[in-house]
Amino acid sequence: MTPELMIKACSFYTGHLVKTHFCTWRDITHTNQNVVLADKMNRAVTRYNFRLQKSVFHHWHSYIEDQKEKLKNMVLRIQRIIYCHKLTIILTKWRNRARYKNKKKEDELISKHELQLKKWRNRLLLKGASAGKSDLPEQSSSEVCLVDETPECDISQLPERAILQIFFYLSLKDVIICGQVNRAWMLMTQLSSLWNAIDFSTVKHVIPDKYIVSTLQRWRLNVLRLNFRGCLLRPRTFRSASHCRNLQELNVSDCPTFTDESMRHISEGCPGVLYLNLSNTTITNRTMRLLPRHFHNLQNLSLAYCRRFTDKGLQYLNLGNGCHKLIYLDLSGCTQISVQGFRYIANSCTGILHLTINDMPTLTDNCIKALVEKCSHITSMVFTGAPHISDCTFKALSTCKLRKIRFEGNKRITDASFKFIDKNYPNLSHIYMADCKGITDSSLRSLSPLKQLTVLNLANCVRIGDVGLRQFLDGPASVRIRELNLSNCVQLSDVSVMKLSERCPNLNYLSLRNCEHLTAQGIAYIVNIFSLVSIDLSGTDISNEAFCKSSLMLERLDVSYCSQLSDMIIKALAIYCINLTSLSIAGCPKITDSAMEILSAKCHYLHILDISGCVLLTDQILEDLQIGCKQLRILKMQYCTNISKNAAERMSSKVQQQEYNSNDPPHWFGYDRAGNPLTQPDNITSSKGSLELTVEKSTYSSEEEAA
Repeated sequence: MTPELMIKACSFYTGHLVKTHFCTWRDITHTNQNVVLADKMNRAVTRYNFRLQKSVFHHWHSYIEDQKEKLKNMVLRIQRIIYCHKLTIILTKWRNRARYKNKKKEDELISKHELQLKKWRNRLLLKGASAGKSDLPEQSSSEVCLVDETPECDISQLPERAILQIFFYLSLKDVIICGQVNRAWMLMTQLSSLWNAIDFSTVKHVIPDKYIVSTLQRWRLNVLRLNFRGCLLRPRTFRSASHCRNLQELNVSDCPTFTDESMRHISEGCPGVLYLNLSNTTITNRTMRLLPRHFHNLQNLSLAYCRRFTDKGLQYLNLGNGCHKLIYLDLSGCTQISVQGFRYIANSCTGILHLTINDMPTLTDNCIKALVEKCSHITSMVFTGAPHISDCTFKALSTCKLRKIRFEGNKRITDASFKFIDKNYPNLSHIYMADCKGITDSSLRSLSPLKQLTVLNLANCVRIGDVGLRQFLDGPASVRIRELNLSNCVQLSDVSVMKLSERCPNLNYLSLRNCEHLTAQGIAYIVNIFSLVSIDLSGTDISNEAFCKSSLMLERLDVSYCSQLSDMIIKALAIYCINLTSLSIAGCPKITDSAMEILSAKCHYLHILDISGCVLLTDQILEDLQIGCKQLRILKMQYCTNISKNAAERMSSKVQQQEYNSNDPPHWFGYDRAGNPLTQPDNITSSKGSLELTVEKSTYSSEEEAA
């Protein structure tokens, strides 16, 4: 064994061993790779099958969800159809029942009306029979009853609060008469609370000065409010008011004998006055100097038509403690005030909230600019009879928080004033722009965003039409609007009335006077405004029963110069509108006594009645009114040719104010003394022009008329 062979043998053995192990390793490794590959393939197949199943399931799930959604929508649609069907059935039954109840209610009203009318006529017959028996010398049973037994009715046994409520409704003259009945009534009239407010203006032609002096001397500690309006008294009498140390309100307007000396005594004795009305008196700068010196708490001051003080007098308002608490100021008719005078007012009365300047042709934009520089709290401004005010005033007032503004008869106010009104005056609630010819539909469009607007007066703004009113009603302002005056807006038509009925659920007062393009069909839409209390439709083509059936709350109605109306409208009013307090049927020649008899029998709350030009009415209606309308206060009977002067004189003692003449109706009424239409064109003038000149109608709102 040589070393070379050993090396060779070892090398062979090692190579063989390596080869054997490598082949074995190779076989094992190959086998493992096949297993791993097979496992991977199986896993890949499994994953592929899972993804395939997931995709199929997803499509199936989407399909099922779509089917469920379709089924759900189908069920909802079926339910909606069933609900609509049920609702239709319910509404149909409700409508039929409402119609039945409405018809039943109308039948009951008509039956009740006929029964009351029958009782009324029986009452008239009984009254006529009793009047016939009154000539007999024998005593009637009622007279015997009154002689033998007097019913007990002693109001002095009532609580003091109830007695005061009764006597507060009486005038000073009536209170004096009541104090002369007996001792118990005299004690009732001497309740101290009854003399807190004394109104001498109602008895200015009856009570002498010495009684006024004694009354003020007796109740000097109780008097809080004194009214001497229009009283022609001696200076000594006015001086007696200075003894009322607790006086808070004093009205001496229209007193020609009230002087600076009278004001001096009152200012020294009554420093607590809060309300002072000096309008239309002869005061001078001396009185203006007294105001800031003595009346430190003065809040309301009226200097209207006082033309003897000057700008220097207004400068005195800033002396001493000044009139810095003044919140209301009336300078109407004070044409002597210049721009410098308004600067003095601004310096001394910075807290003014309400300013009234009427009948002042010298008022200019510069005056208002000087005033609002320091008076930025003004919320209410009234300018009537100020023709030189223009759009510049509106621009100057943008610094104030206006809520109420009123212009009347101004031709320089244009649409430019309203262009940014919703941004500058968002809290405006009252707008009066009567007889402002420069206002067009564009202004109404600018007013539509005002959410607080409740009163809008655009009477005699003849350039306003359906387009502007529709744009205004489409805005939020229409929901809160309570009063709307569109008198003599001649371009309005039935479209506007239809829009009003849809957009104004809270409308109480509506005036469409002399809107000549309105027809009976358009006016019929008013029945949908159930909140209406007052309607003015004079000069329109209204039918006899246009809106009466649904206007049960109606209190004021004006249908004057609607010549087509007949007795039917009076009958409808008597059946459905028994709460009427004011009625005007002037210029309605077809109204007869039978209609007025029905009205007297049903409308017992009537206070104001205008029957001018009703030529078929006779003396009989005055007797009916005396019996049925005992609350009647104002009666107008112009051009009533068949009513005698004697009957009118007897009626005048039953009412507070009466207008009467038996002349023939003017030609512009359009008919003769018998109610027949005039056929000659020369005798008939245009009612559009003549009616406005001859029969003037106030363009003020209901709130101002009440004030």
